[in-house]
Amino acid sequence: MADFYPSTLASIRRYLLLLVCLACVATTTELWMMGHHEDPWQWAPLAVMAVSVVGALWVMATWSASAVRVFRGLMVVLMIAGAVGAGLHYRANMEFQLEMDPSLGGFALVEKILHAKAPPSLAPGNMALVGLIGLVAVWRSEWSSVEP
Repeated sequence: MADFYPSTLASIRRYLLLLVCLACVATTTELWMMGHHEDPWQWAPLAVMAVSVVGALWVMATWSASAVRVFRGLMVVLMIAGAVGAGLHYRANMEFQLEMDPSLGGFALVEKILHAKAPPSLAPGNMALVGLIGLVAVWRSEWSSVEP
C-alpha cells in the first residue's frame, strides 16, 4: 500500500504539468488566430507561454533541481505577464470608454470596462492561473521522496 501514494503524487504532478502545457498551447493558438501579434506588447504573452511549455517539458523529462527552479521562475513570470496584460487591457478599455462617453466615471466606468469584449479586461488572468497551476505541480518537489 505504501507504493501507491508515491506513484499517485508523481502522476498528479505530471498531469498538472501537462495541463500547463495544454493551457499555454491553447491560449497561444487562440491569441495567434485573433491577431494578437501586432506590436511587442502583444508578442510578450506568446513568448512567455512558449518558453513555459519548454520549461514544463524539461521538468517532465529530467525532474532535476535546476529544471524545477527555472520552471518556478517561469511560472512567476507567467503570473506577472498575466497581471500586466490585465492592466494593459483595462487601460485600453478605459481609454476607449472615455472616448465614447467622457462623462463616465466611478463604478459606471469600471462596469463598462470590465464588460468590454475587445480587449477582454480579465482574459490575461488566465495566464496567472496557469502559473499557479504550474507552481502547484512542483510544490515542495525538492524535499519530497516522491520524485516522478
